[in-house]
Amino acid sequence: MKTIPLGVIGMALALAGAVGYSLAPEKLWLVTLMEGAALLCLLLFAIVHFSRLKAFSSRRSTRMGANSLLMILLFVSILAIVNFLAARHSIRWDLSENQNFSLAPQTYRVLRNLPREVLVTVFTREKDPGYQSYKERLDSYRQASPKMTVEFVDPERQPKIAQNYGINRTDTAVFESAGHTVRVTSPSEVELTGALIRVTQDRQKQVLFLEGHGEPSLDDRERTGLSAAKDILLKQGYDVGTLSLLKEAAVPDQTAILVVAGPRRPVTTEEQERIHTYVEKGGHLLLLIDPDTQADLNPLLTQWGLGVGPGVLVDLQDRLAQGDLTSLLVRTFTEHEITQDLSAAVLFPLARHITFDEQTGKAWDYVPLARTSPNSWAETDIKGRVVNLDEKEDIKGPLPMAAAISPKVAPEEGKPRPAVVVIGNSTFATNAFVNFPGNSDFFLHTAAWLAEERNMMSLVPKDSALRPFTPNPLQERALLYLQVILLPAAMFVAGILVWRKRRRL
Repeated sequence: MKTIPLGVIGMALALAGAVGYSLAPEKLWLVTLMEGAALLCLLLFAIVHFSRLKAFSSRRSTRMGANSLLMILLFVSILAIVNFLAARHSIRWDLSENQNFSLAPQTYRVLRNLPREVLVTVFTREKDPGYQSYKERLDSYRQASPKMTVEFVDPERQPKIAQNYGINRTDTAVFESAGHTVRVTSPSEVELTGALIRVTQDRQKQVLFLEGHGEPSLDDRERTGLSAAKDILLKQGYDVGTLSLLKEAAVPDQTAILVVAGPRRPVTTEEQERIHTYVEKGGHLLLLIDPDTQADLNPLLTQWGLGVGPGVLVDLQDRLAQGDLTSLLVRTFTEHEITQDLSAAVLFPLARHITFDEQTGKAWDYVPLARTSPNSWAETDIKGRVVNLDEKEDIKGPLPMAAAISPKVAPEEGKPRPAVVVIGNSTFATNAFVNFPGNSDFFLHTAAWLAEERNMMSLVPKDSALRPFTPNPLQERALLYLQVILLPAAMFVAGILVWRKRRRL
């Protein structure tokens, strides 16, 4: 009877070893010692009580119980194997309407091409609003790349770690890689992938906005400012700043994109020469030129065969239904890397068209990115009310309001390839319109093409499943006839027929 406790001790040691491994897997020597001692105790117990175990096993009730125990062990083993496989080869189905829990193809490309290990530390609590979103999103990231390591830290339970990272608010994720650190405070895919790209790049690509000519400010949070566009670029991993060519003698060599957005006052000849020199050396230029402005950039544009036409674009077909005739809702795009993934219309309030001289620009590959419909024109007299096309003074459409050029002949190996994109409107990128469906897509695609960031060209925030429908005038009239006239008339006729049939009964 003195040996009976050996079985109890063996079971206790086996259980303690399993619990110890789950709590401290790094102390494998201790777990091995406990499991070995448990096995020794159980073997001694079986040897000492061999005769009793033999007699016990020969009973009918024991055999029936053994069969039941075997079925239970088999079922538990199946569950354990299924869970083991699921933990290492998990499959997830996203059944949400707008695929909220699926990563964009661009994010998958970024994850597959990660150059080094990335550690993501999320400081949040289970009761915080961002906890579940961070967990679901980062689980998808971690499954897509073995180079991603994700850790969750409760700043209340582990205040020392939070203090070391300088965390002063919850729902903050810190990305670390090779000495670089990037922080985000939102679990959105745009923020997370942008941080992933920034933290794995040795140098951020710089986007500079020209200033000094009445351009909208990057820090202006009002409707006419560009702060939202700046935030979008920052989230995509760009370093955004300003440049004054009235003070600087040249555009910095490390500039990935030079943006001239809505200048109101003249750009001097010296500034235009500096911009031209930057492009000829392999620079990338984005020009957003509004109608009715004193900033005459045609001397710069004509060197590449480009130009901006007179007047304001009017479109009777592709425009906002309740908006002005000059509020264009562009739906016609040309096949190009910038426009290949565009699915939503782009709103251009008060735009002008782009021209191209094939003889002057014969060395450049010209692609008009977006056009008006055939039922459009460039209205040269914007003072009066726009109603009809004047064949003598106005310019008949369709007309391009955005265009891209790049050299037909590739530059020598190792040298950058210059590129220019001209858009006949800057208002579409301001705070009032940049979040309109399609506007942010077009702006980001253009920046990504110019900066040669192909993996970010379609990485845009997922819209809500409830999207507003913006009809053009033709669609608006069709809805009017259907809802106000046809449906009530059909119900009235059906009611009359039912009434006559019941009267005959």
